[in-house]
Amino acid sequence: MSEVTFSGRTFTTPEIELMREIARDYAGLGVTEIARTVCELLDWKRPSGGLKNHECRLLLEHLRNAGMLTLPAVRAMGGRGPRKVKVTTGEAPGELIAGPARGFSSMQLQLVKGGDESQRWRQYVEQHHYLGCPVPYGAHLRYWVRHEGRVLGCLLWTSPAWRMKARDAWIGWREQERQQNLQRIVNNGRFLILPWVQVRGLASMILSRSARQLPRDWEAQYGYRPLLLETLVDAQRFAGTCYRAANWIHVGQTAGRGRMDRHTLRQEPVKDIYLYPLLRNVPQRLCGLTR
Repeated sequence: MSEVTFSGRTFTTPEIELMREIARDYAGLGVTEIARTVCELLDWKRPSGGLKNHECRLLLEHLRNAGMLTLPAVRAMGGRGPRKVKVTTGEAPGELIAGPARGFSSMQLQLVKGGDESQRWRQYVEQHHYLGCPVPYGAHLRYWVRHEGRVLGCLLWTSPAWRMKARDAWIGWREQERQQNLQRIVNNGRFLILPWVQVRGLASMILSRSARQLPRDWEAQYGYRPLLLETLVDAQRFAGTCYRAANWIHVGQTAGRGRMDRHTLRQEPVKDIYLYPLLRNVPQRLCGLTR
């Protein structure tokens, strides 16, 4: 059994063997409880001190799929919600919202809180975003875009892509630096403006507002401040105009693999990579040359 690198940490052979033993000896527990136990024993925590149990659960599922351990069947725990939203009824289009962007300068980005809000947010994204609404990978924050009480759109920010050649070349980091500082990058995983909102320039305004607000919210939630934002744009569908207008940098394209794919197994459309540095000298900071 070889080492496994996942979510910025390399797990040794003895650590993987420990995971196998816990999964075997505590099969009566749910997968989430097993993940928490592994996090506690291996001291896998966020900078804020919280356990990385969500990432650990994904790691355990990855090891199970690779035939490296056995997990108990998923139990109905209640309150977790479906791993993918089911759109039961088509929501009627909202009232047309239009006008010049300057009329929406008082818009707000509000964190999604509570079960009812979460379900509504997921419903919007599942119904109106062409990629739907999967369970986010790792650390994440979800936002409403609101103006005068009306919902204009939805945002999802998540853990970064594991590897992207163009991004990593722009940063110029070595493998150890990448593993150490990868979580200082945050990925714009979903960006939805509702179809009945027709405000020219609104998208770039939302991105600019996000670049100011997200670092504070991310630090409050996870205990560290991101240095770089990234996103992937399907060039066959979109020109990336709003990202360019918000001063994001186009650095290249993906290799046509899944965002978290480490083994070149998933084929996906080639996408444009955009980056937004949140501070000066971000490549040097991510390479550990500037503190």
